[in-house]
Amino acid sequence: MAHLAGALAKPVWVLIPFQCDFRWLLHRTDSPWYPTMRLFRQIKVGDWKIPVREMAAALRGFKPQ
Repeated sequence: MAHLAGALAKPVWVLIPFQCDFRWLLHRTDSPWYPTMRLFRQIKVGDWKIPVREMAAALRGFKPQ
């Protein structure tokens, strides 16, 4: 679903695990393939608290276009 939304240039946010697929690259919050995609990354294996908290904060400030 995330790839479809990105391909349609719709805003899309993705939670990325600490050990992610190489296509998500490293240390980025965006995607070179999908300009409307925002990545929220795990900092520590198994700990989703920080990326979920960051996503929730971003959602509170989100203004649809």
